[in-house]
Amino acid sequence: MTRVVALTTGADARVRNADAPVAAVLVNGGTARRVPGTWSATSEWLATRLAPRFPGVAFVEVRYRVKSWHELPSCFEDAEAALDHLGRPALLVGFSMGGAVAIGASEHVSAGPILGLAPWFPPELDLAPLAGRRLDVVHGAWDRWLPGIPGVSPSHSRAGFERALAAGATGSYTLIPRSLHGVAVRGRDGRLVTLPGAKRWLDPISASIAAFAGTN
Repeated sequence: MTRVVALTTGADARVRNADAPVAAVLVNGGTARRVPGTWSATSEWLATRLAPRFPGVAFVEVRYRVKSWHELPSCFEDAEAALDHLGRPALLVGFSMGGAVAIGASEHVSAGPILGLAPWFPPELDLAPLAGRRLDVVHGAWDRWLPGIPGVSPSHSRAGFERALAAGATGSYTLIPRSLHGVAVRGRDGRLVTLPGAKRWLDPISASIAAFAGTN
């Protein structure tokens, strides 16, 4: 069963396995333009497949008020509002710009490890909150920015991961061969279109979720 809840900031959250004792909070990407938040195709594709696999984990997709990297503080607030609503230990799963959002919300009392999916870690992002935390990164080897097509290069996330280790984090970096930016996009009819190599993301993501759920 899936339900949508209104968060205190005005953002929304879509919840699966609502009564589970721990959670995975999925925060998604954004654009340069300040536009209203939407449900992430990658987050939805993953939550749909992972919720039945992990009935003891609540999967929570966050829809920001405004999805833009020029509005990161409000995205941090929306992620923190989701953690407030849950009130239980949570793995932060950040896709693309959501990687930065996950780190921005990581000092919340309910926040646990971070799983970055093709994450964007801008150089000015303070990684000090990652000291003593676990950061796992999963990235498609073919991901890159192209004109009109969003993307984050693996070299970017690798540099951010190395900075996180230098700041005192622990974790792993997994490159998915023959894969693009995330696992799905939304077609004009609203349906999800699976990207090449999507299923290869499931094993490393599942490993991070299982490790987190097993320690809580």
